[in-house]
Amino acid sequence: MNCNGKTASRMESGTEIINLTLREKMVNRTVDLRSDTVTKPTESMRIAMANAEVDDDVLGHDPTAFRLEMEVARIMGKEAGLFVPSGTMGNLISVLVHCEIRGSEVILGDNSHIHIYENGGISTIGGVHPRTVKNNQDGSMDIDLIETAIRDRKMDICYPTTRLICLENTHANSGGRCLPVEYIDKVGELATKYGLKLHIDGARIFHASVALGVPVHRLVQAADSVSVCLSKGLGAPVGTVIVGSKGFIARAKTLRKTLGGGMRQVGVLCAAALVGLQENVAKLERDHKNAKTLAEGLNKIKGLKVDVAAVETNIVYFDILKNAYVSAEKLCNNLEERGILVMSLNSSR
Repeated sequence: MNCNGKTASRMESGTEIINLTLREKMVNRTVDLRSDTVTKPTESMRIAMANAEVDDDVLGHDPTAFRLEMEVARIMGKEAGLFVPSGTMGNLISVLVHCEIRGSEVILGDNSHIHIYENGGISTIGGVHPRTVKNNQDGSMDIDLIETAIRDRKMDICYPTTRLICLENTHANSGGRCLPVEYIDKVGELATKYGLKLHIDGARIFHASVALGVPVHRLVQAADSVSVCLSKGLGAPVGTVIVGSKGFIARAKTLRKTLGGGMRQVGVLCAAALVGLQENVAKLERDHKNAKTLAEGLNKIKGLKVDVAAVETNIVYFDILKNAYVSAEKLCNNLEERGILVMSLNSSR
């Protein structure tokens, strides 16, 4: 609808999904649906940042950073935590700590964030070999396929040595699907059986906890390390905390410095992340409901298709059918002209 209440779109079979031609193009408001990473700091975050008590975190003395790290570790049921600038760095550090010997191998999903979107850092920087297992539509990997991928230690003269399994919860490329605690426990049991470590890319672990109704510490109980993003959904402007044992975090802190992630008065950023933890976790349930409502509405539009049942959290993918005769790029451009921002994955999704 335009500002006068007149219809601004209509569906035409055989021509295009939405005819967005308006006589008057007026955008009074932007609705940004590209990602839950495009948030703005709330007023309470800005106040907390301005008033944050800080010191030199590289020297280990920033009180606000320490408070955030301890709080995330407590929530996750782990011994210690470490603030890093990004989830990519958090995952990289975690993999490198568990795979200290170059030539080690990590088992991970073929459609996982670490494998697809993190510049191959585990290989180019850490010399770690990725052993991919097919991700199912729900983001899981079959347990028997994971076990099959574990290298035979008797063949170390030929094979890289398997040292780590990585899971992702929620699984972004599967539409924000949640890995249930029973599945994670089974993967943890498998890792223990073969003397391996388990890392969880928990960029949206709070979303999984809320959607499943399972306390977040229980979801990651089987994991040796977890990366917890605070700028996805929780609205903090920057930051991830990785958690694990005290020994793991001690080694992680050294690697953080090596990678250029050691920052000084980082409490300014950590203060905003603390507000996100305190104020925004409770809002995620509404976020999920809004996403489901959006998915149901999109699925009613001729020419679009949404797997509504797969929308479990705050990510919505929709496909453009062939008879719609419009590309994803064109639809994105049309929507942007009307103040609605979305992202295209390919020409029809």
